[in-house]
This record gives sequence, C-alpha cells and structure tokens, in this order.
Amino acid sequence: MLNRKAFGVVLGLSALIGATTLAHAEDVYIPLISKGFQHQFWQAVKAGAEQGAKEHKVRITFEGPETEAMVDKQIDMLSAALAKKPQAIGIAALDSKAAIPLLRRAQAAKIPVIAFDSGVDSDIPLTTCATDNLAAAALAADKMADAIGNAGEVGVIVHDQTSRTGIDRRDGFLNEMKSKHPNVKIVSVQYGGGDHLKSAEIAKAMIQANPNLKGIFGANEGSAEGAAIGVKESGKKLVLIGYDSGKEQKDDINSGLMAGAITQNPIGIGKCVVDSAVKALKGEKLPKKVDTGFYWYDKSNMSDPKIAAVLYD
Repeated sequence: MLNRKAFGVVLGLSALIGATTLAHAEDVYIPLISKGFQHQFWQAVKAGAEQGAKEHKVRITFEGPETEAMVDKQIDMLSAALAKKPQAIGIAALDSKAAIPLLRRAQAAKIPVIAFDSGVDSDIPLTTCATDNLAAAALAADKMADAIGNAGEVGVIVHDQTSRTGIDRRDGFLNEMKSKHPNVKIVSVQYGGGDHLKSAEIAKAMIQANPNLKGIFGANEGSAEGAAIGVKESGKKLVLIGYDSGKEQKDDINSGLMAGAITQNPIGIGKCVVDSAVKALKGEKLPKKVDTGFYWYDKSNMSDPKIAAVLYD
C-alpha cells in the first residue's frame, strides 16, 4: 500500500505524463487515403476529417487518385503513406482485396488501420466508418419501384464492381427488387468508374438498347450525374434515382429531372475516421463498424434542417 508521500509522487507523474501526451498530440500523424478527389462527396469527407484533426490536435493528410478507376495509383499512395511511419492510417479501398498485403504490413508495424466509406475483405481494420450501403440501396430500389408503378424495366449504373460500396449498392438494389418488387425487371447493370462523362454514354446506350426503359439508378455521385446528362441528351423522360449529393444532383432534383437520391453523412464519415484512430492510439476498443447513417431526399424535404445538414455542394 502506498504511503501519502509516494501517492503524491504517483499523482504528479500521472499528471506529467498526461500533459506530455497532450503537448505532443501534434506529432501524431494520420494519413487518410481516399478513393478519389473529383467528387464533392470526398471534399465533404475531407472537411469532416479536418474537423476531427482540429479537435484532437493531430496532423492529417487527405489524398486520393484523380479517378476512382485508378486502383494501382491508390495502392502507390498507401505504400508511400506507410513509408512515412504514421501513428495510424485511414483507407477507403477502391479494391476490397488489393490493399490487403499493404495493410498486413501496417498491422505488423502496429499501425492501427481505420477503413472508411468502403471496407476491405479482411479483419485488419479495427473499424469501418461507413454507410450501410445494402440498406441504403434497398431504400433506393423501393423509391424507384414506387415511382414507376411497381412494374417495368430499369437500368443500373454503378461506379465499380471491386469496392465494397460498389458491390453493396448494386446488390442492395438488385436484391430488394427481386424480393419485394418482382414485376420490376433489371435489364442492364453497367459500370462507369464513377466518371460522369462515361456514365452519360452508358445511360444513352442503355436507353437506346431498351426502348421500354422506365428508370435508371445511379449508385454514386458521378454515376447519377452521368445518368442525368444521358437522359437529358436522349430527350426521353425516365425516373432517375441517385446516390450522394453535390450541386448537380440537387439542381436536377429541384428541376424535376431526378426524382430523388440517397445522401450519406460524409462529414460524419471523415470525423469518425480521425476519432476512431485517436481512440485506437489510446488503446480503446472499437466496434467493428460505425454506421454513419443515410437519408432519402427529394424536392419535398431538401430544406428540412436534418436533411440539409448532410447535403453538400
């Protein structure tokens, strides 16, 4: 049992250690490797991460390849970030398998890995800060079915078939249609790399090949924006359902070109990554996944404060 003098020394040392940890928080470096930079979604994730970094007084960087088709470029970025021996790292994987060898290296070096937006097929990440994409895409399917009278032909444009978000949004939409709306037929599923120009060409080809097409679901910002461009250029009237936000989608919803979309909480995702990394560095146990939430928005509720808070330009 400690005497009073020894107890005082212990308290003094504890206070000193705590102050030292706080004083050197700025030395904690956490790079975040995103799936891309071209969409307003990622800028909002970055803003949330910067907010978290300011709160915890840690240093972050946020980078991603020019397009969401550049898996090799993202792997190079991840490798370069790990070479800087960060205290923790965040990754939104373009390919749910390709990043695993480098993440094993991080794990061996005792660098906590936090996944965000799109997880990997591994238990190496201590947690994943993301939307429940299966549930969100199922809601998009329900909205599409309602809008086309629960029957007819529908096309789907997805950003990719390698990332967890691409796979889950595609499967969430398709599975919900199959189980709840059997009279809606999915006639085409195409991949546009999240690029709005490529997605626009896909949409036009889809419309031409399927003259009875009633609707298109765009599974991310670039896919939805491209689908809207393609529909407008084709001169056909279709039901468009999108995913994410951004000025173009908001304008398309306000004009009536797009029926509505699913919005995520990108600022919340970014903040969750930094919060989770700091908790991991303190030795706190993390849940395997943090559901950052999603909402359906259309012309009728875009001004609702709860919805407006998660829409971004």
